[in-house]
Amino acid sequence: MNFFESIRVSLRALRANKLRSALTMLGIIIGVAAVIAMVGIGNGATASITARIQGMGSNLLTITSGQSNSGGVKGGVGSSNTLSIDDADKIKIGTAVKAVAPFTDNDFQVVLGSGNTSTQISGTTESYEVIKNVTMASGRFITKADVESNARVAVLGPTVVENLMGDANASIIGQVIKIKNVPFQVIGVTTATGSTGFQSSDDMITAPITTVQARLLGKKTLRNILVSASSADLMQTAQDEITLAMEKAHKIQAGKADDFRVQNQADMLATMQGVTQTLTMLLGGIAGISLLVGGIGIMNIMLVSVTERTREIGIRKAIGAKGMDILLQFLIEAIVLSALGGGLALPSVMWVLILQERPYR
Repeated sequence: MNFFESIRVSLRALRANKLRSALTMLGIIIGVAAVIAMVGIGNGATASITARIQGMGSNLLTITSGQSNSGGVKGGVGSSNTLSIDDADKIKIGTAVKAVAPFTDNDFQVVLGSGNTSTQISGTTESYEVIKNVTMASGRFITKADVESNARVAVLGPTVVENLMGDANASIIGQVIKIKNVPFQVIGVTTATGSTGFQSSDDMITAPITTVQARLLGKKTLRNILVSASSADLMQTAQDEITLAMEKAHKIQAGKADDFRVQNQADMLATMQGVTQTLTMLLGGIAGISLLVGGIGIMNIMLVSVTERTREIGIRKAIGAKGMDILLQFLIEAIVLSALGGGLALPSVMWVLILQERPYR
C-alpha cells in the first residue's frame, strides 16, 4: 500500500466515526486555544503595563519621602514629611536633569453651579507640563507667574468637565469653580489621555502648588518631587545627581540612611515586566497541561481504535498489508485529528491579535 492510499483509508476511517473524531479533536481545540489565549493575555498585560508606566511621564524619576518611625513602628515609604519646595529648588537643571516639578495632591469636592464632583486636586508647577507630556485641548497650563503669585487658577481634565457640566466638550474656560469653598478660575482643559498608572489624568484638577498648599492643604510638605531626565541613557546619572543634591539639602552624613527615596521609572518598568512575564509563563504552563491532556486523549482513542478494529487489521494483513502500513494509517489518523483540532483553534489566534491591538484600559 502506498502513502496516498494510506491517507485515503485513514480519512475514510475518520469519516466512519464522526462523533469519536469530533470528541477527540475537542481536546486539541481546547488545549491549543487555551495556550494561545493565556500567552496572549500575558503579553497583552505586559504591553498594557509598559504603556501605562511610560505614559506616567518622559524618563521619569520620582522622589518620595522616607519612612516614618513612631514608637518603634515604621510606616511605609512616603509616610514621613521630609520633602519641601526648597528640595525641588536644590535639584539643578543640567545635562542629565531636564525638568523638576514639586507635587502634592489630595481629594476634594468640586462645585460649579448645581454640578459637583469629588476628584484629585494636584498642586505643582509649570514644569509638570513638560514632565508629564501634558497637551491642552483648550486654554493654557499654569505658568511660573501663577505659582509665584499664588494664583487661584485651575486646569481641568475632561472627565472633571463632564462630571461638572454633563459634557466633556462644554465651554468651561473662564468659569469659577469652588474647591473647599475656595474659588478657582478655570484657565485650561487637558486633552483626554485615558488612565495612566493608578490615577486617571483625565479625572484630575491641576493648580499652582503654592495655592494648593496655602488655601487647601494648610501645609508646605510635598507628596513627591517629579524629575524628568534628559534621556533614557542619562536616567542613572540624573538619579545619582538627585541623590547627592538631596543628601546635601537634608544634611545626611555619610553612612546614614536617606530620609527620601528616588524611584527610577526604568527600574519600575523592569520590575513590572518581570512580574508579568512570570505570570505569562504560569498561565502558559497551566494552558499547556490542557494541550497535554488533549494529546493523551488522542493517544487513548488511537489505542482503543486499534482494539476495536482488530478484525479490519487482521483482514488487511491477510491480504498482504505490512505492519508498517497499519502503523502509518493510525499515525495519519492521529496527525489529521491534531491538525484539524489546531486549525479549528485558529479563531483564538485572531482574538488574541485583536486583544493585543487594543490593550486593557
